[in-house]
Order: sequence, then C-alpha cells, then structure tokens
Amino acid sequence: MQRFFFSILLLAFMGNLVVSDKARATLNSNLAKNNLKVNSNLTVNIDGLKNQNGQVCLSLFSGSQGFPSDGDRALQVKCVGLEEGTPAITFENLKPGSYGVAAFHDINDDGVFNLNGLGIPKEGFGFSRDPKIFTGPPKFGDVVVIIVGPKNNIRIKLQYLLARASRSLTP
Repeated sequence: MQRFFFSILLLAFMGNLVVSDKARATLNSNLAKNNLKVNSNLTVNIDGLKNQNGQVCLSLFSGSQGFPSDGDRALQVKCVGLEEGTPAITFENLKPGSYGVAAFHDINDDGVFNLNGLGIPKEGFGFSRDPKIFTGPPKFGDVVVIIVGPKNNIRIKLQYLLARASRSLTP
C-alpha cells in the first residue's frame, strides 16, 4: 500500500514538471512564431523604510551567478535618492523570463551594503518575493519572479537586523 501511495505521489510530481516545461515551451514557441519582441518593464516598490536618509539601491539578476551581492554580474543596478513616500524603481527593456531583485537601504549614502564586524548587515535589505532570512542571503530560486507582459510590479519589504533608525515610515 505504501509503495502504491509513493508511486502516485511521484507520478503527480513528475506530471507537474512536465506541465511546467510544456507551458514554457509553448510561450517561447508562440513568441518565436509571431516574431514578438516584448519589451517588459519591472517596477519595484520599496516598503518598510526606517527613515528617508540616503538612497535605495537595487540590483536585477537573470541568474544565480553573482546573486545577490556582485553588482558587476547584475543586468541592471539602480540607486535612487529618498524623498517622501514609497520609492518606485523601474527596470526597463527586459526580455520575458525569470529575474531576481536584491535591494538595500544605503542609509549613509556611500554606495556600499555595510556590515558589522560579525558580517551582520547594518543597513536594511530585501529581495523579490520577500523570502525568510535566517542565516544568510537566499538562493536565487527563492526570489525569482517571472516577467511576461509589458508592465510588471512587485513589492519588496526591507528588513533591518541592527536597528539604527528611530522609527519606521511605512508599516
């Protein structure tokens, strides 16, 4: 009976993998057939800022190489100064596909994600899909968002492990 139950679970799992590959192949085939060149945009809204000091920096990755800290391997890197309200940063001219975003609140405006002597972040940080952070940065697969249409929006909620700011501006 256990062998039968295990076989059913394995069959269901394999079926999900095949469907995913078929769906991806169909999308790529339709784009190629119709010579569609979709230029997509990804707008990232940042929540959870502790203050309006400095800037917010985001790095967009299309794969695990360099993720999340090697800006030289990122497709695009953008930093924006902070003003009132929730920052919204747009990455433009993206091909349909899988992407991951790493963000940090550069409180002291030095362009560097600052860590203390133990390697604990001094500044707020976050990732697409807001994965739980326990002992280190997430894997690329945990933050992947699929970009298909012309306009895509996500939110990233920043986390602060060492609270340096007096109060949060957004819940």
